Amino acid sequence: MAESLALQRTGSKAAVKERALQTVAALRELYPDAECALRYSSPLELLVAVILSAQCTDERVNIVTKDLFRKYRKAADYAKAPLEELEQAIRSTGFYRNKAKNIQACCRALVEQHGGEVPQDLQALVVLAGVGRKTANVVLGTAFGIPSGVVVDTHVTRLSNRLGLTKQTDAVKIEQDLIKLLPPEEWIDFSHRLIWHGRRICTARKPLCEECLLASFCPKIGVAKKLKGAKSAVLRKPRKKQSAAASAGQSPAKAKGSRR
Repeated sequence: MAESLALQRTGSKAAVKERALQTVAALRELYPDAECALRYSSPLELLVAVILSAQCTDERVNIVTKDLFRKYRKAADYAKAPLEELEQAIRSTGFYRNKAKNIQACCRALVEQHGGEVPQDLQALVVLAGVGRKTANVVLGTAFGIPSGVVVDTHVTRLSNRLGLTKQTDAVKIEQDLIKLLPPEEWIDFSHRLIWHGRRICTARKPLCEECLLASFCPKIGVAKKLKGAKSAVLRKPRKKQSAAASAGQSPAKAKGSRR
């Protein structure tokens, strides 16, 4: 009965495939410039930032790495640093002892096995300390432009289920479902854009369905009943926040971030 009801809500495999492509098109229109929120200037910096982002906000990570990346510029710097010193440098990101241990072990492996460089290979990355498939996909896709898979975080998990693109809760299984639905050339940007949408519109507690460009085809699975009846006629792009510099007629300097 449950599977039958789910099928009615999400449709056939062909319908799900079509909805995935509709989602890709809508997100491309909404967020053409979406990118990784973590600030970095090299693959190594991105790798360290992603490790630090576990159970921590991107905003906090960016605050910490501003000074961290000035002090530690190469993998060898992390490898030879006193562990206690590294722990204190990243303390505010939480779980700092484990993160410091992983970053140091990871960088020692980079020095010993890869000449201090971040490898451009999924299998070589996932065996490094503190690096799982998600981290490897972020680094390969964002730093190198290599579509090794679809990055699945909490936002991608939530929205993929609401859109009926998957019924899974495990990140690896969700990624497998999305890979089957999306063209490889969309894997990198799809994750960035879905994450942006999850932060701005399709939030965990109170999704703004009335403002969502995806509302006309989204089955809204798991969304509270009172929100399911939201009118989809009011569809507009989310407003872009105006910076203080823009308000004053100045041109704000672009923050250092992921390169496309």
